[in-house]
Amino acid sequence: MMHMTFYWGKNVTVLFDFWKTDSWTSYALTLFACFVFSVFYQYMEDRRLRFKLVSSLGATKNKPISVDTPLLGSVGGGGGWKAARFAGALLFGVNSAIGYLLMLAIMSFNAGVFIAVVVGLGAGYLVFRSGGDEDVVVVDNPCACA
Repeated sequence: MMHMTFYWGKNVTVLFDFWKTDSWTSYALTLFACFVFSVFYQYMEDRRLRFKLVSSLGATKNKPISVDTPLLGSVGGGGGWKAARFAGALLFGVNSAIGYLLMLAIMSFNAGVFIAVVVGLGAGYLVFRSGGDEDVVVVDNPCACA
């Protein structure tokens, strides 16, 4: 029977039937794996955002400035199906899959797994995504109304 409330304990099943813990060692390794996957999620999100930044800066050098209208699409700009769009979509898909797996791991309702994932997300954000002034925000739409 699956737990439906938070509980503490070393006996937990995470994501798959074969990923069960029955000792403190296996539980500690599971918590460490959840922590590492959470940090990796933040790393991948950082890579995805930086890739988007680099590809959007590279695209603006080669085309005229376009105005994006919310209902009409892009006016005056290119678009098209380029390799950068596919790569961005691939990174988004991988990162979404990791995020959903982390969510499902938390849904084991084990408090240790919950804490490991949240601390891992925080640590990953601190290391990879909480840069100082060197972070650049890219605004895709120059229109003030969107």
